[in-house]
Amino acid sequence: MEVETKTVGDVTVLLIMKRFDAYTANAVEAKINELINGGVSKLLCDFSQTEYLASAGLRVLLSAVRNLQKKSGKLVLCSVKPYVLEVFEISGMNKIFKITSSLEAGLEELN
Repeated sequence: MEVETKTVGDVTVLLIMKRFDAYTANAVEAKINELINGGVSKLLCDFSQTEYLASAGLRVLLSAVRNLQKKSGKLVLCSVKPYVLEVFEISGMNKIFKITSSLEAGLEELN
């Protein structure tokens, strides 16, 4: 499973797939770890295509934010649909992650 990324300035944008669950979490986690180990310190996770978020996805994001913080990096989430945002709110994870309304706002947050 290919996890799409692009670079905008010094920010790496990771496109989160339609379903971020136990089936896709390992691929996303491997890509994030590869990016962080490769020196990425600003990571923007684009949820514009994501329709479903499971606890496995939340675990991957928590691990990523911790790994980035150890390296003085930053993780921001953007373009989260209301029903996916609800998962963050119910779990209390919206207090841990910076969540912006758009890709542009996410990029601005990281610069």
